[in-house]
Amino acid sequence: MDRLQAMKVFERVVDEGGFAAAARAMDMSPPVVTRMVAELEHHLGTRLLQRTTRKLALTDAGESYLQRVRTILHEIDDAEAAAAANTRDLRGTIRIVAAPVLATNFLAPVVALWRAEYPRLVLDISIDAFASARVDEYDVTIMVAGEDFDANIVARPLLQGEAIVVASPQYLQRRGTPLEPHDLLQHDYLRDSGAAARSQMGPGRKLRLQPVTPGQPAQEVDVPAVLQSVSTELLLRAAVDGAGVAVTSRLLAAEHLARGELVHILPGWIFSRYTVYAALPSGRMLPARTRVFLDFLSQQAQAAMAEQQGL
Repeated sequence: MDRLQAMKVFERVVDEGGFAAAARAMDMSPPVVTRMVAELEHHLGTRLLQRTTRKLALTDAGESYLQRVRTILHEIDDAEAAAAANTRDLRGTIRIVAAPVLATNFLAPVVALWRAEYPRLVLDISIDAFASARVDEYDVTIMVAGEDFDANIVARPLLQGEAIVVASPQYLQRRGTPLEPHDLLQHDYLRDSGAAARSQMGPGRKLRLQPVTPGQPAQEVDVPAVLQSVSTELLLRAAVDGAGVAVTSRLLAAEHLARGELVHILPGWIFSRYTVYAALPSGRMLPARTRVFLDFLSQQAQAAMAEQQGL
């Protein structure tokens, strides 16, 4: 048995969700793929996959073995890439997980630039609303954390931002412009029900706003929501269409603010300050391809911040 090839086959079976799909992806026959995984299990003396008529599932041993296999295969790829003459010759796959809003608004806009600069490095991007809980499963985890973030993980800060209150001009014309946080009691609130936003809420899920000027107390307003969702994009779209007031990232709202589709209300108050991090698995050597990707993300984040400040 070619143990290295068997590891690659096992990893692909898991990633593709089945033997037939893995066979197609690796240009192999399904019986060969099935046999190689069976031989690997026999060699290890344990079952790695639970096979049912509907899907495959990893056993506990399979879950643990898969993490080790991914590390081994990544390090082999990196060892081969280290012999390349320059970073443009780096090759392999970088496995990334990000929350939906970050995948759409931070990663997606830079994919074409990445492809042009590093054509042999493949980005494998997964979407998970709870990406921060999966740091050890991926090469890079793109996540958001508040000012009190103090987790025991390796994380590179990429950019910082603020969450502000916005509404459309049409909505404000109908309902009036709030001048103080408690004026929001007379308005329709589009609430973010995601975990990150909930952690910033006051008692009873009140809307807590912090003064931009230090020395003033925060204010909590018990604003009833007319719409709530974990989708940042949905809430932002609803705000642009005049459904109510919403709390959103200044970076996400920047284009709408510049086009006059949204208005920054209560400018003396913010909902929170946050940082976007690229988190790395603990206890693992940082491959050259991952280091290159982190440097690329840092450059793009700096460019995004500079562009926002220039608006």
